[in-house]
Amino acid sequence: MHEVTRIRREARHRAASVSSVVQLTPVMRRIVFSSEEFADFESASPDDHVKIAFPQQGGPDSKPAKRDFTPRLFDKNSITIDFALHDAGPATQWANQAKVGDSLMIGGPRGSNVVPDDFDWYIFIGDETALPAIGRWVEQLRMGVPVATYIMTEGADDRQMFKTASSYRSTWLVRSNASDEATAIKSELAGFVAPPGDGFVWIGAEAAVARSLRDYFLKDRQHPKAWVKASGYWQRGVADADVKIED
Repeated sequence: MHEVTRIRREARHRAASVSSVVQLTPVMRRIVFSSEEFADFESASPDDHVKIAFPQQGGPDSKPAKRDFTPRLFDKNSITIDFALHDAGPATQWANQAKVGDSLMIGGPRGSNVVPDDFDWYIFIGDETALPAIGRWVEQLRMGVPVATYIMTEGADDRQMFKTASSYRSTWLVRSNASDEATAIKSELAGFVAPPGDGFVWIGAEAAVARSLRDYFLKDRQHPKAWVKASGYWQRGVADADVKIED
């Protein structure tokens, strides 16, 4: 019960071109990449990531900047990536200027850690950068299972709607003090009453925030360590960074 399945794949890089660009919210730009090479693309877990290579200024010999992103949607011909536009860096700069016909190389996913849909309840916590993974997760969970989300955004216009068969309750928070984001989220979580049974907790946010929230569930709420997953999707003051949360 509650066994995470680990899937490994051979590294694969695919050439893709932009087929659609939509400003989804003030801080989120949705870009669809199309390619016949996506015919065998697989992404088994909502928080999978692909690695996208972005060109950098500095001449033809400059190495591309590689960054990780969660596929929000995909089919045999396309992948949809939602870009959270925050700290300036190669990925954000490229996304701000992207237009139909632009091309990039997209690699992976090299693997998936598939969390089973057999928990009694789920809670997903994060900021704008975690919305692609949270959206996928909420939309695919089974009918009626209790799901709660706590999401911090820059403003009310950054909220998104998810279609789901689950028993879904969302809490949206507006960022007021970036240096104390974890405290604001924990204040809201104080009112969260866990349903009966086993629950899975997923956190995706700025690295320090993700660590703080992980510690809150492990120490304050005594939640089983195996049922908490936290990822640092970015690091304050470091453009386009992603940080692993270590034990």
